[in-house]
Amino acid sequence: MVEALGSYIKLAVDVRRGTLAGGGAMHADCESALIESGSKQEDVWGADWIAESGEVRFESLINIRPRQGNRSMTIQDRQMQDRVRELVGQVFGESA
Repeated sequence: MVEALGSYIKLAVDVRRGTLAGGGAMHADCESALIESGSKQEDVWGADWIAESGEVRFESLINIRPRQGNRSMTIQDRQMQDRVRELVGQVFGESA
């Protein structure tokens, strides 16, 4: 998946189902894959996994959702960030 963008992987994470999709050119590509597999859009959040550092970043256009209280590209809720980080860590390693 890193080959697509070089140093990082775009992800969409379904926080309810505990699944993720990654490697698309856009977060929306990953989001679409999850929705096609049964995820609900309100459960899917965008993030990036930085391969070199193992860092998770929480910025994505798919995160802009005022109806859910998130008016920014960045996931604002710390608990939601923690859940996304936990799921990414399960896939890519605990350093996430």
